[in-house]
Amino acid sequence: MLSYLSLHDVNAPTIAPTGLAHGVHGPSDVRFQDIKKVYGSVRGGAGTVALESFDLSIASGEIFSIVGPTGCGKSTALNLLAGFEATTEGVVAVGGQAIVGPSIDRAVVFQHPSLFPWLSVMDNVTLGQKCRGEPASRYEERARHLLHEVGLRGFEKHYPYQLSGGMQQRVQIARALIGEPRVLLMDEPFGALDSQTRLMMQELLLRLWQGFKPTIFFITHDVGEAIFISDRVVVMTGRPGRVKLSVEVKAPKPRDYSFISSPEFIDLQGTLLQAVHEAAASVYEAQAGGVLK
Repeated sequence: MLSYLSLHDVNAPTIAPTGLAHGVHGPSDVRFQDIKKVYGSVRGGAGTVALESFDLSIASGEIFSIVGPTGCGKSTALNLLAGFEATTEGVVAVGGQAIVGPSIDRAVVFQHPSLFPWLSVMDNVTLGQKCRGEPASRYEERARHLLHEVGLRGFEKHYPYQLSGGMQQRVQIARALIGEPRVLLMDEPFGALDSQTRLMMQELLLRLWQGFKPTIFFITHDVGEAIFISDRVVVMTGRPGRVKLSVEVKAPKPRDYSFISSPEFIDLQGTLLQAVHEAAASVYEAQAGGVLK
């Protein structure tokens, strides 16, 4: 699957400004407004409510992370923002424009690189531009610059099987950024990597953000990762997913790993872990019919 699709939000309705139209850091770029998402019933059942009364406002250029128990609707929220799925109720909007499908202004980085094994690194990165008929003069230099930025200069002619997992993920990030998206969606992008590579990728993401300043919507199960990269972290409740807690990370960027021993990091980690634990415990208790306390 490509990291972005060539469809545009044609004739999408606009969202009138309201009190929700500002995020923590300024005017809102992404808005989830009173979202409900229900997946279809199975054999006459009532269906599964994944999200309900879900409201978020994310500022332009903000790095925003979501954590929460398994099944809380994190990936559902990302799929709605990507335009891969439609809401049951409510509106998701980018820049005041309601989302009606995928668009090149929103690029997705998946947990697994999803590269085409028969294409070289350069061809994987530039495939979207070629499919849209852009002349090579418009994207080749940008692709080489991006590969340099992600530490892959000299690997343009290599194939995915010749790269480590971390290197493949860097190719996927370069592929997402080449279209200069307004919003970068990342679904546990470093979850499959070893711990050392994961740390390096977190630092790389912050460096890339300094250069490109997209709005980033980041999903992770790792509270420490969310704190390290983010301007704001939201904890979701168990299904149906709602916002349980939102905390701001005030430490300036770029950050290095001295931050993880700072009082701010430690305090935020404690607060977020407690909230995640409470959300997960409520899920387990509901599943056990109230037996767990």
